[in-house]
Amino acid sequence: MHYKTLLETVKARRETLQITQEMLAELSDVGLRTLKQFESGKGNPTLETLTKIGNTLGMELTFTVKDLNANS
Repeated sequence: MHYKTLLETVKARRETLQITQEMLAELSDVGLRTLKQFESGKGNPTLETLTKIGNTLGMELTFTVKDLNANS
């Protein structure tokens, strides 16, 4: 999933649950500024931050690491 799709999915889930950015920041223990930057596509959250947000929204985030230089 591309970053833009990820942030759109997270934002849509938050809105579906009728949770404000302020509420999500408090519930997930993520700074409001960090959350706003993420949702606007301007931030660069850590995997820990993304996990906190996902867990709070009841989402399972999985990450794949792929070596693009490896011969397959």
